[in-house]
Amino acid sequence: MVILAVQHKVANFDAWKKVFDQNPPKMGGALFHRVNRMLSDPDTVAVVAGFKSAEEAQAFTAAPELAAALKQAGVVGAPRIEMYDEVEAVTY
Repeated sequence: MVILAVQHKVANFDAWKKVFDQNPPKMGGALFHRVNRMLSDPDTVAVVAGFKSAEEAQAFTAAPELAAALKQAGVVGAPRIEMYDEVEAVTY
């Protein structure tokens, strides 16, 4: 599984979350997602999502709909986007 991690600053978390909920990563083929807020800055958000392949994750990040949603959601600046090959997943 490929893990996509996207971190960005938002103008207002509650406004961002409303738009996010209307455009979840599932719409782009994600198998799961997790939303995280930075403890020291709650308007910095990190979304982690799992995809079957790097190609699916890349297609999601390149979709014009995602760019439009980020703008509508009040994302400030360019998001930081990274992809990882999942090696192990353990839930306690």
